[in-house]
Amino acid sequence: MSVRHFVRLKLRLTANGLRGQSWRVALFVLGAVLAAIAAVGGYAAFSVAGLLGEERAAEVVLPLGGAVVVLGWLFLPLVFFGVDESLDPARFALLPLPRRTLIGGLFAASLVGVPAVATFAGTLGMVHSAARLGGPAAALVQLVGVLTGLLLCAALSRSVTSAFATALRSRRARDLATVLLAVTAALLGPLQLAALAGAERADWGGVARVADVVAWTPLGAPYSMGPDVVAGRWWAVPVKLAIVLISIGLLLRWWAATLERAMLGTAGKGRARQRSAADRPPVEQLVPRWLPATRFGALTARELRYWWRESRRRASLITFSVIGVFLPVMLTVSSGSGGLPTGMLVFVGALAAVSLANQFGFEGSAYAANVVAGVPGRVELASRIAGFSAYAGPAFVTIAVVAGIVTNRPAAIPAAFGALVAGYGMALAVVLPMSVRAAYALPETANPFAMSSGGGTAKGLLSFAALIAAALATLPLQLGAHFFDDVWLWLGLPVGIAYGSAGFLLGLRLAGRSLDRRMPELLATVSAAQ
Repeated sequence: MSVRHFVRLKLRLTANGLRGQSWRVALFVLGAVLAAIAAVGGYAAFSVAGLLGEERAAEVVLPLGGAVVVLGWLFLPLVFFGVDESLDPARFALLPLPRRTLIGGLFAASLVGVPAVATFAGTLGMVHSAARLGGPAAALVQLVGVLTGLLLCAALSRSVTSAFATALRSRRARDLATVLLAVTAALLGPLQLAALAGAERADWGGVARVADVVAWTPLGAPYSMGPDVVAGRWWAVPVKLAIVLISIGLLLRWWAATLERAMLGTAGKGRARQRSAADRPPVEQLVPRWLPATRFGALTARELRYWWRESRRRASLITFSVIGVFLPVMLTVSSGSGGLPTGMLVFVGALAAVSLANQFGFEGSAYAANVVAGVPGRVELASRIAGFSAYAGPAFVTIAVVAGIVTNRPAAIPAAFGALVAGYGMALAVVLPMSVRAAYALPETANPFAMSSGGGTAKGLLSFAALIAAALATLPLQLGAHFFDDVWLWLGLPVGIAYGSAGFLLGLRLAGRSLDRRMPELLATVSAAQ
């Protein structure tokens, strides 16, 4: 079985996944259009230095822009889009395929898709700049750099998500390692955003020195080879090419190791815990004392367990917690303003609600138990929100306290919490109906970031729709925080809670009625064979 068979299989599965699914076709087309727009924008941005004839600008923009592209391939799948695993590695476990063949085929298949095409098209602007500044030789070298950079992006994305998936499967021994890995991974994204936010007041001489350093790292090396030719540094080209190729080889080796462990499985053997309350009734054993012994309490208790024990949900929780804490902090520090970042806090609150955009897809066919039991739609959704909010609430408190301390305004902590709740509730008004109407099945795999063909586009678009809707709906709140700063210290908390509660109740009302009507259709959608 050669690499081309994997590519053909990926294309056929993608086409079959879109067949007869008009909503998937629409989302795929919309995603392709947005990717085309991003590619055109990237091409234009990377071409500017060449069109202006600015050699030094190209030496700064190309490696830094390339580093942003590589980091985007790393973090966007973790936060928004997921990883397309229509070719689930576990399905090849029983086939007599050499590990090199399997990794090569899966790696080639990962390059067949809208993100890879858009990335390649956007980074071709670097080739244009190199051609304008250094002629055909520089353009040819830069084209090699763009191609190797794309390979680096794919290798980094797949290896990190595969390793993260392996760590998240353990419930006890690796929990600390998982959190540390998530913190390490998520810190780089906010730092990158902080650097962009502080660009207006940056020392451009210092930025140029940073670009020179980045150009010798795997992040920027493939994208700085063209400017090196323009500057006459031909000796740097083979060195940087070696850096990139060695990095790709190491990442693929890492991916192969984690992929093999995922395919073989790691069955943990824990000791059975002693149950001191074994003689209690079953309902009291499953439902904590602080929850009512009702259908709502039982469903909430189930959600509390699932959100930490199920790897996909736990991945969402950890990623949100880390990004939610560090993103407002880094933006505040980089901007240098002492004001409360209300808009960013609204964004973080909405980002928490995005974790529920495909809440029924997490369960798949297991949702049949709730359908058979005839759980009312409003009870179903309210229990799910309550279970998730038990984790999101403490995170909101932590984020608000950190934001107040960083801005040196402890009195603004209640207003910060109100902004988080407002963004969360308004995003729920969009997310809850979407979770019923636009649910999609997830592949059966150990990778918590895996998406079926078209699933990544659906997830990304649903996420962005919720974020934009929350930003627009809370615009009066953000304006009030901006123009009535002192007064808002008192009004921010009650107004934010009122906003969030109104959004949640609206979403619950709309989605509850829809769920009562669409339970069978929803079950068929989330349990569809991949």
